[in-house]
Amino acid sequence: MKPAIARITDRIRERSQPTRTAYLARIDRLAGRRRGSERMGCANVAHAFAALPANDKLKVVAERAPNLGVVTAYNDMLSAHQPYEGFPAILRDEAHRQGATLQVAGGVPAMCDGVTQGLPGMEMSLFSRDTIAMGTAIALTHDVFDGALLLGICDKIVPGLLIGALHFGHLPCVFVPAGPMSSGLSNNEKAKVREKHAQGLIGREELLAAESAAYHGPGTCTFYGTANSNQMLLEAMGLHVPGAAFVHPHAPLREALTREAVRRVLAIGPGSNFQPIGRLVDERTIVNAMVALLATGGSTNHLIHWVAVARSAGILIDWTDFSELSAQVPLLSRVYPNGSADVNQFQAAGGPGFVLRELLGAGCLHPDVATVADGGLAAYGRVPSLEGAGIAWQPLPAKSTDPSVVRGAAAPFSETGGLKLLTGKLGRAVIKVSAVPEDRHVIEAPARVFESQEALQAAFKAGELERDFVAVVRFQGPNANGMPELHKLTPPLGVLQGKGFKVALVTDGRMSGASGKVPAAIHVSPEALAGGPLARVVDGDIIRLDATAGVLDVLVDDATWAARPLAVIRPDAAEDNAHGLGRELFAGMRKNAVSAEEGACTWL
Repeated sequence: MKPAIARITDRIRERSQPTRTAYLARIDRLAGRRRGSERMGCANVAHAFAALPANDKLKVVAERAPNLGVVTAYNDMLSAHQPYEGFPAILRDEAHRQGATLQVAGGVPAMCDGVTQGLPGMEMSLFSRDTIAMGTAIALTHDVFDGALLLGICDKIVPGLLIGALHFGHLPCVFVPAGPMSSGLSNNEKAKVREKHAQGLIGREELLAAESAAYHGPGTCTFYGTANSNQMLLEAMGLHVPGAAFVHPHAPLREALTREAVRRVLAIGPGSNFQPIGRLVDERTIVNAMVALLATGGSTNHLIHWVAVARSAGILIDWTDFSELSAQVPLLSRVYPNGSADVNQFQAAGGPGFVLRELLGAGCLHPDVATVADGGLAAYGRVPSLEGAGIAWQPLPAKSTDPSVVRGAAAPFSETGGLKLLTGKLGRAVIKVSAVPEDRHVIEAPARVFESQEALQAAFKAGELERDFVAVVRFQGPNANGMPELHKLTPPLGVLQGKGFKVALVTDGRMSGASGKVPAAIHVSPEALAGGPLARVVDGDIIRLDATAGVLDVLVDDATWAARPLAVIRPDAAEDNAHGLGRELFAGMRKNAVSAEEGACTWL
């Protein structure tokens, strides 16, 4: 291990000792109980298994066969989740082959951020994570399961399922992916069409044709946003069957990997190799996930989500940990928006297996962690293939087959992971600079203050932004409106940057995992609604965003700054955020959410 990474891990372990100890004690008490069908009342047992075929009832009750629970995020609104429709039958069949039983314990909601971007539904997106966690808990609280299989891929779904599963940390769990869609219109071409539309150079018909060519079939969207970053992190945590992340839904190997997930969760069930998820996910596992995110230029959303995931296992991490790890971790892949390749090209060039093998060799990952696979984390540095009726894992080539997409640790794209913590008079924020041109790492320009992304778009269309400026978009935090992604700001700001203007974004909101080339200080904490410093900024203030030095400052003298009153959210905006399309139901979550750096959790 690199000494610095070991020190950061030790610091996290020491910081987390009280909460982690209490967590492990709780899950050990639950793991020590008798099986559900043996300790529950007869009426409870009868209800639990009433719909099972008679021979399955016999297996689970009389023969004490393992009973697996499936929590699925299936719907056919999400292209990534549509393939899950047939998974329960495959999983059940494999469970029977292995002498076990299986029940779909429950379904959880799964919204498509691509559908809701820039619309009111996006204000519920972040909170859907905790809703999914609660749905997972409701499914598993039937408490008759010896292990769980978790079916989910996309942005808030994997973190939500993982948070829920960690609250049932006494159970062995395996995540079951479904894979990406085939490549369509390239991400670079799609981005160019979006920018042309933002400038009014093409109409809606041309834009829709391009978008439909990019998003065209079953599977995960092919850019390296939050959904595909999820899959990378699950591989690094050892929660997948090794190499399962980016195999297409229609590939013959996909069904074999899905069946292997059943075998793996049974293999780590009660017995000599018992690996409940709450024990498997420890400080080292969390650090491995953080390193994998940084080494691949993954989604900034995980600076919120993985804080919440870690908290679910009694582990406390913060943005300082991410930033210091970033300084130690080489950037080994360039996948859009951090490059031009899509995830299919990433997979063809070696994919997660190549990256994890290189990180292990460079001392950037903890090798001595438990995983759901035999062989520990080293097993995730190989690639699966069909061999007869089963799967064989093969070593990857020593060198990348496409060094424009994936590189070895000896010759990385960058010596650091490209993530920086920014601090200063405007609070604490993060910036991903791996996709930002080097001449844009430092921006100093007058502020233009907005209180919605629609207001910025309107100013752009009116021609008011043809100059150097820093867009301050505030009242976008968890307490204000649920912290929606501000993905719709990328095309206009990209156009202005392309014209040569020095532009940047500073916001207490989020940006999509698909955003990156415009310098953006995001997740500013504390948020404006909570009295954070963005509420003091006025048009014309000189903002300095320095990603090199890690500074986010406003060049206003201290006395003037301290005397300046805090802006308040407009009553009509607050009213709009609170109503319509179900937003009323999330009022308690907006009220209770902690800061972005604390994971924006609503359940603490």
